[in-house]
Amino acid sequence: MDLRKLIQQAIEKDDWLKKKNIEFKEYEALFTISGGDARKLLNLVELCADVIKVGEELTDKKVMDIAQQRIALYDKSGEQHYDIISAFIKSIRGSDPNAAVYWLARMIEGGEDVKFIARRLLILASEDIGNANPTALVMANATFEAVNKIGYPESTLILSQCAIYLASSAKSNSATVAIGEALNAVKKQGDLSVPLHIRNAPTRLMKNLGYGKDYQYSHSYDNNFSPQEYLPKELAGTKFYDPGKNAREEELRKFLKSLWKEKYGY
Repeated sequence: MDLRKLIQQAIEKDDWLKKKNIEFKEYEALFTISGGDARKLLNLVELCADVIKVGEELTDKKVMDIAQQRIALYDKSGEQHYDIISAFIKSIRGSDPNAAVYWLARMIEGGEDVKFIARRLLILASEDIGNANPTALVMANATFEAVNKIGYPESTLILSQCAIYLASSAKSNSATVAIGEALNAVKKQGDLSVPLHIRNAPTRLMKNLGYGKDYQYSHSYDNNFSPQEYLPKELAGTKFYDPGKNAREEELRKFLKSLWKEKYGY
């Protein structure tokens, strides 16, 4: 049945809707929100009728305003699905635990798969927190394991705990930037040769060719460190990892600088 005809029949035959004298000037918002589902469409029509004044005309904007205020818009296969998960992730990245639990609640109420939510938290723990707080990854992984075991409704508590913890954590994307820079180098430079001294030498022939020759075993030196070159000669001195500006990584920066001095600019 044509959806407009369905709406018109409901308005004409339903005694309560007839009293409201409801009139839709536009239909795009109704069809978009309901996704073409007749039951959802009629529920939305009733919701609009419950809110407006008798005889008030309904535009797309009015319908959207009513829907945003009165129902939890959530479509796991549509645009709203991606908007809400985006808001959730950006709230955590932005260190706002209050917004994070709100958008989490929207997903929970919408019946989102707990594994999908936990998987995104696991990715975020490395992408946006990383070495600023390595425990974040441990927490997110434990959350993923836990929700896989118990599901709803108990998973709600675990997801909330993890989302709040991640949102309240120090942030760093230095690991994300580092691997991005390294991948770009690989794409631009191709398969550069591994320095001979750090190649594996399982056979006599390889040893005779110089594989592994002059390799300095780190644990044989002071502080378990030798300032030998580990990158291909074309990339010698290239800094891919630049520690973030947070307490944890500032300690890493100091440590790396104590080892490498001015080589990488730490």
